Amino acid sequence: MIRLLIADDQALVRGALSALLGLEPDIEVVAEVGRGDEVVAAAMGASPDVALLDIEMPGLDGIAAASLLRERMPHCRVIMVTTFGRPGYLRRAMQAGASGFVVKDTPAAQLADAVRRVSQGFRVVDPSLAAESLTQGDSPLTERETDVLSVARAGGSITDIAAILHLSEGTVRNHLSSIIGKTGGRNRADAARIAEANGWLLG
Repeated sequence: MIRLLIADDQALVRGALSALLGLEPDIEVVAEVGRGDEVVAAAMGASPDVALLDIEMPGLDGIAAASLLRERMPHCRVIMVTTFGRPGYLRRAMQAGASGFVVKDTPAAQLADAVRRVSQGFRVVDPSLAAESLTQGDSPLTERETDVLSVARAGGSITDIAAILHLSEGTVRNHLSSIIGKTGGRNRADAARIAEANGWLLG
């Protein structure tokens, strides 16, 4: 039997995934959680072979949870499941150690097959997303620019952003100017929208 952990903040989706995959003769759902920061503790208790993680969850996003899980339980393989098929997410998920990446509207039989393949050591990636990711490339933003944009999209002033990130206001202005240039946005709100759409920022 393949022992499976499912993490998704939407109870309805989590329940549906659990019910559908639990019908498979060789898959047993051993844990379900609704928050990213509950993944590792649940996995330590249930010893799953595969963890099916949503990307956007409260507490900790799925990519960060995958990274922690791979560190604490390297034998547990991870499949990221998302509503948003963004190429930037795929790259970040693979860098975090995920073995699979599928979108939520994947048919149940295909999802079960992905769980089996990943448990056997294979990689499973949505083909259209893989092709898009290869043509798009990595995020053009530096780590610091990503931090600035993450705070800026909440709508704070330059002074607010500077205080939160412990930077000077001039540095924040320079970063925002660079971000707008790199993303091709009209302003910082537009830059944040573009970055989110490409998976360079978690939504």
